[in-house]
Amino acid sequence: MEELLRTNDPVLISFLESLLGEAGIRYFVADDNMSILEGSISMIPRRLLVAADQIAQARRLVTDAGLAHELGPESPTSF
Repeated sequence: MEELLRTNDPVLISFLESLLGEAGIRYFVADDNMSILEGSISMIPRRLLVAADQIAQARRLVTDAGLAHELGPESPTSF
């Protein structure tokens, strides 16, 4: 899986989960529990990971939704 973006915004994560799910793109939200455990100081962002073979499609989908500024670097981290 490759990192699509990092954010502390739970609304953005929820929206993107819906967007990716409807498009049939496999994803995983990493650090969700750690982000909750650390409280409200937002030190640990959630990472939205996408299947490596679908990362280009996911980036295009996020860009088309007007959220390109939220995307991580072009050379994402693989997991």
